[in-house]
Amino acid sequence: MTENGETIEPFPLQRRGTVDYMRMAGRRSVVHGLVELDVTEARRRIREHEERTGTRYSFTAFLISCLARAIDDHPRVQTYRNWRGRLVRFEDVDVNVLIERVVDGERIGIPHVLRATNRRSLESIHEEIRAAQTDPSQGRQSGLAAASLRLPGPVRRLMWRLPQVSPRHWKRLAGTVAVTSVGMFGSGGGWGISPTNYALQLTVGGIERKPRFVDGEVVPREFLDLTVTVDHDVVDGAPAARFVGRLRELVEAAHGLEADLEA
Repeated sequence: MTENGETIEPFPLQRRGTVDYMRMAGRRSVVHGLVELDVTEARRRIREHEERTGTRYSFTAFLISCLARAIDDHPRVQTYRNWRGRLVRFEDVDVNVLIERVVDGERIGIPHVLRATNRRSLESIHEEIRAAQTDPSQGRQSGLAAASLRLPGPVRRLMWRLPQVSPRHWKRLAGTVAVTSVGMFGSGGGWGISPTNYALQLTVGGIERKPRFVDGEVVPREFLDLTVTVDHDVVDGAPAARFVGRLRELVEAAHGLEADLEA
């Protein structure tokens, strides 16, 4: 601490990656949709499943399962434009999700790619997320990655141009869509608006109880705040709106949890 009451610390090397990513992602022409989804039924079924089996499904896994199905129905939202100006659309939905872990005494979100989620069950997605949360290798930075952060800024930022240069290689490295979260670090509702290097990103906020008309009566319901970000360079508003509508249908119908009720 200085004599003026200031604390001066070196800028963390790891933060350079975040700065580089945000700078390059900010060049994309994205649009954001702020939506509220009624998750009352889904959360009720998750609680019932836990009471019956002793295992609580990850809500993130449920949301990813719904996301993958919605993209299957509206694949245009998972489209990239490569350096030749051609549109690249993938069949698999590879989701880059933040896995919350404690690293060096601090709770942080570690990116983890769930492959081909559109061809997997909710249980399979849940099990991989739980395994990643306990994997000791998660959150450890390789020596090569650490060394790359010491390179000059223009050289470091070349990697973040990969989605526009070679979407195929971006898919292998970081997936095709992203799910990030502001809700995991706090309570209450809220949205998160930020640039992204993905054609589609969901930013998961908190869950709040609010009144809603159901069958002519006002009843308390649980609502999830969700920010849907799409690349407007390749996806127009109407297809994006249809995708969001389908995602809403799946989430509010507790898609993927039906079998648990019959057990």
